[in-house]
Amino acid sequence: MKRFVSVILLSFFIVGIMSGFHQYANQSPSLFVQSKTKDNNVFVECIVTGISFRESDQKFQKVGKFVVWLDGKRSQEVNSAAFIIKDLSPGRHEIKLEVVDLNNKPYGLTNEFMVNISK
Repeated sequence: MKRFVSVILLSFFIVGIMSGFHQYANQSPSLFVQSKTKDNNVFVECIVTGISFRESDQKFQKVGKFVVWLDGKRSQEVNSAAFIIKDLSPGRHEIKLEVVDLNNKPYGLTNEFMVNISK
């Protein structure tokens, strides 16, 4: 009887853990971006739900990266949620962030913003 109760408790524990992963994996992806300009650099911090930037997380959730577009031209790829866009020339710049999978297929998450670099 004692073993039967232990098996049932262990089963509930495993089901609880697995349902937590399932809920996390099915979360609708969203993107929030905050930026700060200092000198000729732009510090970018992003909050992305439902997508990981670690390739080791492929079993439980979607994995992706950022494609950074600067003034309409593809500038760089970034594999983290916080990064710096360095050495921008003086003037206004349009920055577009796009979240894509590891094969560059878009997830449909983008954010565009303008920065002004002083002379």
